[in-house]
Amino acid sequence: MLSSLLAHAPLFPIRLSLQVAFMATGVLIVITIPISYVFARYEFYGKSFLDILLSLPLVLPPTVLGYYLVCLFGKRGVIGHLTYKLFGWTPMFNWWGAVIASIVVAFPLLFKTATSALSSVDLELEHAAYTLGHSKWSTFWRVTLPLAKKGILAGIVLAFARAMGEFGATLMLAGNIPGKTSTMPLAIYNEFIAGRLSQANFLVVIHTLIAITVLWIVRDKKTKSSHSLC
Repeated sequence: MLSSLLAHAPLFPIRLSLQVAFMATGVLIVITIPISYVFARYEFYGKSFLDILLSLPLVLPPTVLGYYLVCLFGKRGVIGHLTYKLFGWTPMFNWWGAVIASIVVAFPLLFKTATSALSSVDLELEHAAYTLGHSKWSTFWRVTLPLAKKGILAGIVLAFARAMGEFGATLMLAGNIPGKTSTMPLAIYNEFIAGRLSQANFLVVIHTLIAITVLWIVRDKKTKSSHSLC
């Protein structure tokens, strides 16, 4: 019943935003934590430059990021041309475009937070695990990840919130199609421009409540983490 209710406008943007945010966050967890572990534990040539490159979405305007994404995933883009030629599909103007845009803009938040959390784990604890016969893989899952868990979870929550609030890059790649690609930020803009302030107010309140909840979760995790250190 809830899914059928959320399928109706103006509730569709809420469902779509949650769908996009959960999908983007899931992908980010899979790809970002291994990258963060490499940055936290290893030194390699070009590390500083790559760190800057991966952090660029924090400072680039969303429209610039959106332009890059169109160049990559559009029908004439490097990746989009290939997928369209092979499968007759690109992420342009569908909700997968919103997922890709959200992944790109939210990546640095989880990357920076997870790298910091993993770097804070004492190397001597990992070395102790090695002397007890644990492999690097086993040590990561049994020692490193549990000790860095609170910081990583905070980064995941922040990435989810950023994915929920993405506007500019989503507009460039997925478009602003009501009932198809119009997430909450896009729907709020649409309702405001059309003068439907009651609908805009409703979506603004929902989005604000979600943002407050996210910040409360992050604050709660930081508070528990500080208490555990005392």
